[in-house]
Amino acid sequence: PKSLSDEAIDDSSCDVFFGTTKKASMSAIAKFAFERFPAPFLRVSISKQSSATVMTVAFGDWCTANAEDKSALANALQHYVEKTWLRGSKQKQARWDMAILCNENEATPPSDAKAIKHFIKAAKLVGINAEVVNAAQAAANITHYDALFIRETTAINHPTYHIARKAEQEGLVVIDDATSILKCCNKVYLHDAFSYHKVPSPRSHFVSDNTTSTCQMLADEFGFPMVLKLPESSFSMGVFKVKDNDELKDKLETMLNESALVLVQEYIFTEFDWRIGVLNGRPIYACRYHMARGHWQIYNHDAKTNTSGGFETLPTFEVPKPVLDAAIKACSMIGKSLYGVDIKQANGKVYVIEVNDNPSIEAKVEDLYLGKELYMIIMQEFVNRLEARGR
Repeated sequence: PKSLSDEAIDDSSCDVFFGTTKKASMSAIAKFAFERFPAPFLRVSISKQSSATVMTVAFGDWCTANAEDKSALANALQHYVEKTWLRGSKQKQARWDMAILCNENEATPPSDAKAIKHFIKAAKLVGINAEVVNAAQAAANITHYDALFIRETTAINHPTYHIARKAEQEGLVVIDDATSILKCCNKVYLHDAFSYHKVPSPRSHFVSDNTTSTCQMLADEFGFPMVLKLPESSFSMGVFKVKDNDELKDKLETMLNESALVLVQEYIFTEFDWRIGVLNGRPIYACRYHMARGHWQIYNHDAKTNTSGGFETLPTFEVPKPVLDAAIKACSMIGKSLYGVDIKQANGKVYVIEVNDNPSIEAKVEDLYLGKELYMIIMQEFVNRLEARGR
C-alpha cells in the first residue's frame, strides 16, 4: 500500500486479527492484508529485497497463539461482527443493503463524490442502506449485500467484471451486470450486433494487418481522415484519427502490437455527440457533449488542462426522435441495465458510435435537468428488481 513507510518496514512483522493489529505503524498494512486475504488470523511480514519491498502473508495458527493473542482475537471478532452485521442496530433498519463499488484512486470515475452522496441519499429514501466499498471489500463481503451498483470504470479483464459475476452468482441485483460489461467493452460484438440488427452506425471494418494492400483498401473505402479503435477502448482512450496513408500504416502497426484486431471507421465530423442515458429500455437523461477545445473528440487526454469540452443537459422530450429511437434500439441488443449511448447526428442521419455500460453520472452535469430525481429513478429501479426477486 501507499502507506508502506520505512517505520513500518522496520517493524518487520505483526499478527493481524480481523484486519487490526497491536502495532500502530502496521495498522494500514494490516487492513490492506485483511481486505485481500479475509481470514480471522494472519501473520504479515515485511522485508526489503534489493529495490523492492515484499509483504508476506500467512494464516496464523490458533493452536500456537498465546493467551494475549487469543484475547486480542476475541476482541477483534466482537468488533468485526458488530461493525459488519449490526451496523444498523442503533437506527431504523433498511429493507436492503447495497454496495456501491468505487475506486478512490481513479482519475476519471463514472461518478464524482457529490453524485455518490446523492445516490446514497436517494437509496435511503427508498429503503436501501447504501455504502461505498472498494474492489477488495466487495470481493470479500459481497454476500453481505442485496444489491451491487458499480461506479468504477469497468473492463473485461478487471476486478469490476469478476465482482459483477460473483455478485450475480450470489443472487444480488447488479448494475452494471456482467453480461452488459462483456458486450459493451467488446467493440467486435457491438459492430456485429449493430450490423445484424441494422442499428445506424458509421461504416466500419476490422483489420488484422497493416499491409500495403490492406491500407489501400481502407483508403479506398473510407478516405482520409479515418478513425482507428482498439476493440476494448473507452472514454476516447485507444481511439485515433489518421490523416494519410503513412500515418495509417504506422498507427496500425502500433495498435496491432496491443490487439489482434483494430476497428477502422469512417470519420464523421460533428460539433457535439449526443449522450442518451437509458435505464431498463427507457431514456432517463440526455446531454450534448461538445468536442474538447482544438480536438476532434469530447476528451483530449493529452491536454494539460480542459481535457473535455463543454456540455448541455436537456430533457429527453427535446431530443430528436431519431436519436432516441437509435439509442433505445442499440440498448435492446445489450440488456436492460443502465447505459450511456453515444450518437452523432450529421447530414440528416444518426450514427450510434457505442454503448457504454458504465455511463458518467456526475453532479451538475448529467443531473442538471432532473436534479435529485435522476438518482431516485435509478434507485427505484433497484427496488423494483429487488422486490421482483423477493429479497
